Amino acid sequence: MKIDAHQHFWQYSATTHDWITPEMAQLQRHYLPADLQPELEKAGFAGCITVQAAQTEAETEFLLNLAADYSFIKGVVGWVDLRAENAAERLAHFARNPLFKGVRHVVQDEPDGLFLLKPNFLKGISALQPLGLTYDILIYPRHLPVAAKFVAHFPEQKFVLDHLAKPVIKKAEWLPWANDLKQLARHEQVHAKISGLVTEADWHNWQPTDLRPYLELALEVFGPDRLLIGSDWPVCRLAAEYEAVMQVVIDFVAALSESEQAAILGQNAIRFYNLAM
Repeated sequence: MKIDAHQHFWQYSATTHDWITPEMAQLQRHYLPADLQPELEKAGFAGCITVQAAQTEAETEFLLNLAADYSFIKGVVGWVDLRAENAAERLAHFARNPLFKGVRHVVQDEPDGLFLLKPNFLKGISALQPLGLTYDILIYPRHLPVAAKFVAHFPEQKFVLDHLAKPVIKKAEWLPWANDLKQLARHEQVHAKISGLVTEADWHNWQPTDLRPYLELALEVFGPDRLLIGSDWPVCRLAAEYEAVMQVVIDFVAALSESEQAAILGQNAIRFYNLAM
């Protein structure tokens, strides 16, 4: 069973989604389950994990309502202000819904490069594991050394790195990203999503061979049991449509054993997010 471990829904608002710049014009519209469902089915995926794109509890509620209405949405990674004094209470509130699987914060946009290590944020993270909740790490390559220190605080917490920390594929940048990724992967509670890579390449001229070195390193350091496929739809549409994006990873893992392919293409997501299938 194939599971897309990373995609988004939104009702577009220029204010809420101010990260969508004019060069991303095709993202300046609503993206809802009826848009994704035929894409999933065409590519042979049984379900998805939908991930926050706005840092509001209102969006978390919106995504949970969508998941209640569409059975192919298997789980929600929402947002709760983990720095807040009442973070544990808000997490417990959402965790009463079995479709609420974890949280994410857009750390890549925080001006403080040490954001992940702030005491109030660490306190909020400490409330996740007792509730069985995961944490998605959204960062840039420069944040990887901090992320390694961050996860070391929580050896029992389930973490997943989004988009391999967004290596700058367009410029074929390799170091220090590769070495820093290896250091983070040494922490066995950390998984990684092979997602969001086409939009780090040249949107108009990328080739699967551009992504391959990054995929190879991810497989080497995380292994087939800690990698999850994700589309990053609809953001991926800046560079390619859904099926083409997923096919890159499907083709890449084709050389692996059937069980390893099944793990990366779905079983790891089911296990990591504790999905009811």
